[in-house]
Amino acid sequence: MRNYAQELEQRVAFIQKLLQDSGAKGIVFGNSGGKDSALVGILCKKACDNTVGIMMPCQSARNFGEDMDDGGDVAKQFGIENKTIDLSPLKEKMADAVGAQTALNNAAVSNIAPRLRMTALYTYAAANGCLVAGTGNRSERYMGYFTKWGDGACDFNPIADLTVGEVYDFLRYLDAPKNIIEKAPSAGLFEGQTDEAEMGVTYAAIDRYILEGTASEHDKAIIDRYHRTSAHKRVMPVVFQETND
Repeated sequence: MRNYAQELEQRVAFIQKLLQDSGAKGIVFGNSGGKDSALVGILCKKACDNTVGIMMPCQSARNFGEDMDDGGDVAKQFGIENKTIDLSPLKEKMADAVGAQTALNNAAVSNIAPRLRMTALYTYAAANGCLVAGTGNRSERYMGYFTKWGDGACDFNPIADLTVGEVYDFLRYLDAPKNIIEKAPSAGLFEGQTDEAEMGVTYAAIDRYILEGTASEHDKAIIDRYHRTSAHKRVMPVVFQETND
């Protein structure tokens, strides 16, 4: 049986050492109202009192409704300072500016918001001497289900080794708000979007494949394709290197 008390202590110690080594004054993270940001926020707050969650709604109605409500509930329950930055006007200006030069597809438009959010977090971090905490889990990373230089960017990530199922289990142990655990995972990039519907495979199937190596032929084909085509997201940029042959 998993020892969550010990694991909590170890993850908190990991964060505290990073703060000590970096000389940072605090931590900032994107409070999306989802499971991953909730767990990261809780862990960071237990490690550092100066932990700030920033909710960054960006056009999506869900961003301004359910997500903000749930993010606010987590912040209130665990004593996390919470701020809001509305990025909707910036996304519209960016889309208009680039769209004036080329036609934009759905992928181009959808990825504006995550990149604006990371810009906002790093701007806040630079102004306040903070580290930026990442909120991606192991399942998303394996699938490449994150935006390169958007939500995939951070100074550290205390949950990158946890699958989606493990994140939920940890949140249950911490007695996180019920809706955080029960609602369908969604990046909230457009109306009605859910992670599993967009990928065409469930997180349960992804987790099973990662942890046990088993999957149906249908699920395996999808998971392998996502993992293969997203390999570039999990490495640093390819650069030319001189050699002294």
